[in-house]
Amino acid sequence: MRLTPLTAGLPATVPFVGPEAQERRLGRPFIARIGANESVFGPSPRAIAAMAEATALAWRYGDPENHELKAALAAHHGLPAACIVVGEGIDALLGNLVRLLVGPGTPVVTSAGAYPTFNYHVTGFGGQILTVPYRGDSEDPEALLLTARKAGAPLVYLANPDNPMGSWHDAGRIREMIARLPGQAVLCLDEAYADFAPPGAIPPLDPSEPRVIRMRTFSKAHGMAGARIGYAIGHPELIAAFDRVRNHFGVNRIAQEGALASLGDPGWLASVVGKVARSRARLAEIAAANGLAALPSATNFLAVDCGRDGAFARAVLAELTAQGIFVRMPGVAPLDRCIRVTAGEDADLEAFAAALPQALSRAAERG
Repeated sequence: MRLTPLTAGLPATVPFVGPEAQERRLGRPFIARIGANESVFGPSPRAIAAMAEATALAWRYGDPENHELKAALAAHHGLPAACIVVGEGIDALLGNLVRLLVGPGTPVVTSAGAYPTFNYHVTGFGGQILTVPYRGDSEDPEALLLTARKAGAPLVYLANPDNPMGSWHDAGRIREMIARLPGQAVLCLDEAYADFAPPGAIPPLDPSEPRVIRMRTFSKAHGMAGARIGYAIGHPELIAAFDRVRNHFGVNRIAQEGALASLGDPGWLASVVGKVARSRARLAEIAAANGLAALPSATNFLAVDCGRDGAFARAVLAELTAQGIFVRMPGVAPLDRCIRVTAGEDADLEAFAAALPQALSRAAERG
């Protein structure tokens, strides 16, 4: 087997180890699956019914143009359909965006500790990743701009609200960042958690601005993470370029029908957002009862400060895993002093509440 020089030099890594792999290692299922920021509240009943009906037509390829879903998204957002591209979740859209803008040696700017799949794609196409540190548990737009300007980077990544910390910037700060982008640089604005954000955090959509592309997903509030479907909003010229590289049959017919039905059920989405808010409040109470601090969050998860360093937080996570509680944590200091816990049903939260004191005690015993 002869790999390309670029591929041969890449590490054999995956951005995330799935809970299924951990369950196989443990030899039993998790009691509470609250680590991957999935929505345990599930998809809209309308989406479930639409996907069930669509299985009978699974012998057909999905519409490679995603025509009906694009039209519905355009109507939902009040935009031309030419400003929207549908893909196999934000992960696939990130890969295609990087493929369009990044070649071997191209500098790309992101934050140290931000969503790792973006880095995975940049490295896979030979790009040079330049990182800036978080500032006060938030991504730092000023530092991102400064680094992009110095490096002449054509692509900058920012998540708002942020994963893994749950923090957010207001719309004015984001608009200012877009206005100050250097040269022809494009800001990839990952808005996977926009449905949970407070009023004023998400700037109005403006696809006439060629220097920004907005990523959205049906994986979070819509509860369709396993269906793999998301979309990007941007200038028509940049959106049209995706047709040069995307997998045209990548979005399956069942996911298309589910997303279309979910988009038509705003009441379900509102109910999920309410459940997430209540779950976050309960998680914060659990953290406080154990002497820990929960960071403010505009997402469907909480970052919980374990009060010490990354080694201690990793020990806490390991002890929770051993007790059947699936959570995750940031991977870069000083963010890694936290564990990240996804909103869950009451039973999930009670299992977490029961396991956390022992996990903290055993982690402390490790030193």
